[in-house]
Amino acid sequence: MRRCLHCQTGFTSAAWQCPHCGFAPPLREGRRVFAPELAESDEAYPEEAHWRFQELQDNSFWFRARNDLIQGLAERYFASARAFLEIGCSTGYVLSALKQALPRARVCGSEIYSAALAVAAERVGETADLFQMDARHIPFTAEFDLIAACDVLEHIADDRAVLQEMHRALAPGGGLLLTVPQHPWLWSWADELACHQRRYRSGELEEKCRQAGFSIVFTSSFVTSLLPLILLRRFLARKRDMDGLWKEHALPSWANGILFRCLDWERRRIVSGGRFPWGGSRVVIARKNDSVQL
Repeated sequence: MRRCLHCQTGFTSAAWQCPHCGFAPPLREGRRVFAPELAESDEAYPEEAHWRFQELQDNSFWFRARNDLIQGLAERYFASARAFLEIGCSTGYVLSALKQALPRARVCGSEIYSAALAVAAERVGETADLFQMDARHIPFTAEFDLIAACDVLEHIADDRAVLQEMHRALAPGGGLLLTVPQHPWLWSWADELACHQRRYRSGELEEKCRQAGFSIVFTSSFVTSLLPLILLRRFLARKRDMDGLWKEHALPSWANGILFRCLDWERRRIVSGGRFPWGGSRVVIARKNDSVQL
């Protein structure tokens, strides 16, 4: 069901014009814009950054391994999903993995910055419904069987509000697939450059999910085997700027291959139900409690 962000009325018509108040979100370059005041890229995320990520992701051990993990978990826990939404789809890299994992599902992707949607459209094509949105105000109710937010919540100050919005936007029995950076003691210049609000404490995201009306289905750390390397890299890094951050994803092919194999071993363990107690990232699968009304 669609939801008017102007008067909060729910409606099922094919058009986005609200039948109650007549409001319709504007179109920009053929895509709906639900939060136009936030749509322009800022200094932290200039427009060219999205294209830079697009160039790096296919050859980065981190992005490849995380995509494989997300795809495996989606296939295991959400194989029957009829519609899914990725919040913060950026370049469409994760969206393309979810699309592969759930080929029969309707594909939706949202971004707060409109510029990123052009990059995502180039990757996923016209089969996905892409729109600009503030995740604190999702224009749907009981619409999706899966909502994914992969390394997104740490950017949002009021992550609790986003989780509550996700709960309302999910259909009965629907669920979440979330990844976040973990352990405040790993906080570094890289988190500041990435505009993170937090790194999550152990159990913090799970508790926030419960408070928002979800049951935890599965949770595990990820990037466990590379923890010593992460600490060493953060400590020794000489260039603590965006160029230094980009270079972390532009390693020689031999180094990329070794690091990918480490994370791929973790991925196989996690997808088969194994858990790691600590690691640079956290993955959480949660289901909506339909009896909870927020």
